[in-house]
Amino acid sequence: MDKYSYISNADVGYLDQMYQNYKQDPTSVDATWQKFFEGYDFSQQRYGENGNGATATVSDSLSIKETQVRNLIFQYRSFGHLKSRTNPVRERRNHNVNLDHKSVGLTDADLDTEFDVAAEIGMPKSTLRKIIEKLNAVYLGPIGFEHNFIRNDDIRAWLYQKIEKEYYTYNPSQDEKKRILGKLNEAVVFENFLHTKFLGQKRFSLEGGENTIPALQTIINKSAELDVKEVVIGMAHRGRLNVLTNILGKTYEQIFTEFEGNVSPEQTMGDGDVKYHLGYSSHINTPSGKKIYVKLTPNPSHLEAVDPLVLGYTRGQIDDEYKGELSKGMAILIHGDAAVAGQGIVYEVVQMSGLPGYTTGGTIHFVINNQVGFTTDYDDARTSIYCTDIAKIVDAPVLHVNGDDAEAVSFAANLAVEYRIKYGKDIFIDLLCYRRHGHNESDEPKFTQPKLYNIIAKHPNPREIYVKKLVERGEVDAALADELDKNFRNQLQDRLNEVKQKPLPYKPQKIEAEWEQMRWAKPDDFDKSPDTGIKESVIEKVGKALTNIPEGFKPLKQIEKLIKDRTTAFFEEKTLGWAEAELLAYGSLLLEKTPVRMSGQDVKRGTFSHRHAYFFDANTNDPYCGLNNLDKSQAKFHIYNSLLSEFGVLGFEYGYAMSSPSALVLWEAQFGDFVNGAQVMIDQFISSAESKWQRMNGLVMLLPHGYEGQGPEHSSCRPERFLQQAAEYNMIVANPTTPANFFHLLRRQVTWSFRKPCVVFSPKSLLRHPAVISPLKDFTSGAFTEVLDDNSVIAKEVKRVILCSGKIYYDLLEAQQKRKNKDTAIVRLEQLAPFPEKQLKAVLKKYKDAKIVWAQEEPANMGAQSYIVRMMPKVDIEYVSRKASASPATGFSKIHKVEQEKIVNQAFEI
Repeated sequence: MDKYSYISNADVGYLDQMYQNYKQDPTSVDATWQKFFEGYDFSQQRYGENGNGATATVSDSLSIKETQVRNLIFQYRSFGHLKSRTNPVRERRNHNVNLDHKSVGLTDADLDTEFDVAAEIGMPKSTLRKIIEKLNAVYLGPIGFEHNFIRNDDIRAWLYQKIEKEYYTYNPSQDEKKRILGKLNEAVVFENFLHTKFLGQKRFSLEGGENTIPALQTIINKSAELDVKEVVIGMAHRGRLNVLTNILGKTYEQIFTEFEGNVSPEQTMGDGDVKYHLGYSSHINTPSGKKIYVKLTPNPSHLEAVDPLVLGYTRGQIDDEYKGELSKGMAILIHGDAAVAGQGIVYEVVQMSGLPGYTTGGTIHFVINNQVGFTTDYDDARTSIYCTDIAKIVDAPVLHVNGDDAEAVSFAANLAVEYRIKYGKDIFIDLLCYRRHGHNESDEPKFTQPKLYNIIAKHPNPREIYVKKLVERGEVDAALADELDKNFRNQLQDRLNEVKQKPLPYKPQKIEAEWEQMRWAKPDDFDKSPDTGIKESVIEKVGKALTNIPEGFKPLKQIEKLIKDRTTAFFEEKTLGWAEAELLAYGSLLLEKTPVRMSGQDVKRGTFSHRHAYFFDANTNDPYCGLNNLDKSQAKFHIYNSLLSEFGVLGFEYGYAMSSPSALVLWEAQFGDFVNGAQVMIDQFISSAESKWQRMNGLVMLLPHGYEGQGPEHSSCRPERFLQQAAEYNMIVANPTTPANFFHLLRRQVTWSFRKPCVVFSPKSLLRHPAVISPLKDFTSGAFTEVLDDNSVIAKEVKRVILCSGKIYYDLLEAQQKRKNKDTAIVRLEQLAPFPEKQLKAVLKKYKDAKIVWAQEEPANMGAQSYIVRMMPKVDIEYVSRKASASPATGFSKIHKVEQEKIVNQAFEI
């Protein structure tokens, strides 16, 4: 192990200058360097055998030379990757890296001198010439090892051993070479076959990067060998069809049928998606005799957007299926070079990798680096030297590997798995390759990269290169390699002929095993909510857990008051506020063995200091969670304060919910206004995944919403956007106004025998509003109520019905009471989507001749107004709202109050 890791941030010239400064004045350098130079000087001392200063036995010059050789090794380890032979079609850029032995003070006269420091790279005492030969072979070959920036001594030492010993002598077995060739043959021939048989059709081919396929197989096989049970893959469209067939085992007939397009609209379920966005899963038998489950998640064209979903799904499987053992599930994220460097979501997921709530025990990041993004050259695509420089924020090693060298790729794949299993951390493989065609197969790449594509046109494919190498080494007969090509091509042609003669019938995508107990929702499921009441004994049990603390635990004074207030609410007044109702919903589900997971910014306490799911000892800061102390047989309550991210964390929780249909999974925005930071996740997954990919999901999104004079950034979660997307029963959009109804809404999510995403416009000021309470009897019976009628009026006396949703109800209620208005009913839409048409009709039927008014606090072009127009086209409705506005709300408190008062008055007077 390298004891002097602090040297890694200095070059040799700088070290020498510091040493000269130290000799003149030891205090002129940092204390750490003082110690280093003291040790160095000590090593140079002459000690005579008789202790009286006689001739020394150690040569000054040889000792200095040993240090200089050590410095040369350090230079190779640190900068060798910048001169490695990793680019198959371009010359390496000059990064002004000098690895010549003369750069560290050695001369040609030293080349045949033997040095003990050779032991550092696994050699016996050897000449400088042989040391340099090994360093060149290891660090300037087809793999550029970028690892010396890692700050953990043990990890660097382990990597030195793997690289300088195992890689230096790496020679796959004959069986492994045949496996690599077989997979490479499948990858190359498959792409070539599609190109000739389906001319001009988009497939986003893998040509130029075909070594991705044997690499993935190596990763999967090695993972199974090391007892990984499940691998979850996320990737974009490039090479996806090849991965689907040659890794996951989707049949060639299925792919050919999708190319033929033999599907009629009436056969399909939902709207479907293009073939290179679809997911697949299968169980794979590996050479070690172990079986492993491999899943490729569906994804949109939005590059890297699937990354957090994959990690969330993996963590969900780890928590549920593998009881928290991180080593059992593994994620592979396949990136493109332009996307991994340019998309901010990559930073978010890498930053999440070591956090307790989001770690998956290390992700293997595999970059198909074809050196161009659509038409953009890498010089215009990033500032960093490498597209993978994001790895450095978490000290993840990067293996830059030549995409034409199949065996180097195989070594990198094996090393990545071993590293991930041993250290539980992320690692990157940067496969330097090329894209033989344009962005898609009908695109002309020479418009923007004519020189590069002239080179690519003449460049042999990776299979041809590997076959040539095997033949030259006498390890494979050329005729055998040709036969391999011919046989597979004939097999593909036979499959295509079968499809042309008898197309496969359309089948919706297969549902995953964990979802088999679920069914698809039907329209009449939304006519009446299922009963979600709980027993009084459950309320008492949860109440006690929320109001008891362990002996010796010292809460803050404010928390002591909170506990007292909770005790009063549960056991004396027997009415619950919003926070108590929410925690009761979670506790009741946990007692029913339904896991609950929640994350978001500040969720343990709650943005508005209302939830306090955890207490923290005032003296020790030790945490305590009452909901994890309900019962020995209860399910686990997982609640995590997230990193400051919307896109990444919402995507993670969506993925978690995708893997765990039996759990209640929630994400809460700090303020609903910030949810648009995750708009891609909402548009491409939450609102449309069921229609595109037949994938249900039960994620709950809590979006604090309400106009309270806090300005345009703290007022609106943009309800209009969710309501615009609401169609085909794709998701629940709710705006509950009572604690009990919120309680039943949460429980309904996991009581249904199907799953739908649920968007909740949750309250802010209502969290402590004295009128926003529910008696315990509302929790022991009943169900979520989509439409709440006005029980304070006599129906036959009502001349006006004000329809509304959310917080404005309490403003209207206050005005109704002040006005002593008995001829106006205030009816609340607690659920906006799916639109509760039958329930609303049943309520409005009581008020036959009444005037209907829709009142909202949002501007006319926002909120639910446009949605109500669309949902109730035949009803004569007057609309009251703020005037249409470019901004959601005013930034001036006084103006807000005037506007709010005007809306309320108009609702009663218009």
